[in-house]
Amino acid sequence: MRSQVIDVRTGSREQVHDITGECQRFAADCGGDGLLHVFVPHATAGVALIELGAGSDRDLLAALGDLLPADDRWRHAHGSKGHGRSHVLPALIPPYASIPVLAGRLALGTWQSIAVVDLNIDNPDRSVRLSFLSSK
Repeated sequence: MRSQVIDVRTGSREQVHDITGECQRFAADCGGDGLLHVFVPHATAGVALIELGAGSDRDLLAALGDLLPADDRWRHAHGSKGHGRSHVLPALIPPYASIPVLAGRLALGTWQSIAVVDLNIDNPDRSVRLSFLSSK
């Protein structure tokens, strides 16, 4: 297994941050066939396979805003208003994804991208662990 950590700056606003390019570069460097595992070691972020750039990212944030409003209902109540919802997010959008790699290329669907989903405006910096598993 090969592993690498990349740093992602999500900033001070809710964000769907595309990491497909970094994932593809890592898979290409590893070469061959295998499985890329993407893991966000944070209690308030997730990893999604989603179409980006056509409005789906904004639609996802809007849907999460409807499902997990940034208000005072959350028992986990430190940080910014609605911070507790960020701790519920990984139950809906898990902090990991696994993608097949064939000949050093991600075997994603035509419109699929890999994104870090982050509603936590209190933590602008994220780490993402990329792990490549192969039989070699």
